[in-house]
Amino acid sequence: MDIDVLGALAVREGGVPVTPTAPKQRQMLALLALNADHAVPVTDLVEELWEGRPPRSARTTLQTYVLHLRDHIARALALGAAAAGEEDAAPRGAKDVLVTLPGAYLLAAGGGSSDVRRFESLAGEGYRAMDAASYAEASARLTEALKLWNGPAFADVQQGTLLAREAKRLEESRLCALDQRIEADLHLGRHRELLSELIVLTSRYRTHENLHAQFMVALARSGRRSESLHVYRQLRTTLVRELGLEPSPRLQRLQHSIQVSAAEVPGETALAVSTG
Repeated sequence: MDIDVLGALAVREGGVPVTPTAPKQRQMLALLALNADHAVPVTDLVEELWEGRPPRSARTTLQTYVLHLRDHIARALALGAAAAGEEDAAPRGAKDVLVTLPGAYLLAAGGGSSDVRRFESLAGEGYRAMDAASYAEASARLTEALKLWNGPAFADVQQGTLLAREAKRLEESRLCALDQRIEADLHLGRHRELLSELIVLTSRYRTHENLHAQFMVALARSGRRSESLHVYRQLRTTLVRELGLEPSPRLQRLQHSIQVSAAEVPGETALAVSTG
């Protein structure tokens, strides 16, 4: 089974798409897919689907959703087998894919791929390469990890409490990987190539100090110190107005270093992450 949730939801069994169109079934499948090969308690599914306000018939309705999802999977697999001329083949049945356990359900991946697990593996390799000062490898691994994203997690799925929380967690993981990839590229002297990307990122994440620090360094190293200092002033204005905060001491030191030195700009820009 191949599972994609970093963007639109897509679940394929043996290459056959089995993602339903019904909103509640998609929502349920998204939570099961994210936790593939792990039991998801009925209580979690009820919480996700009804967000703390379940009807009295919630468990019965959930069972109905499961039956409908299994029927959809069975029809999709049958159509896929027929299209491939494999009517006599015996692929996994719908009950083998969506398994009932005591008080829980489980989506059995049976091998295959998961974009989330691949992302986490590649990002981990990138972070270890950064720790080892292997910046070219770090940039390559983190770039590969970020290419797995095709939009916000669960982009086309209605999100309850649990999926919304997971989407936020995944977005934070993506932002951390992006931050470290840019840091690696700065170490590799790619400051000019980063400018257009950092313009967009600092506009999107208006209080993220490390992205602004990286933008300041890239501008200063490109001979654009006045613009670099303008980025600092804009960030300070935003932080004070929206959060009542001054820039962190490390960012202030970076600003001072750029202000007093026309030649040397610190190579280390890593700051505590602050998103908004």
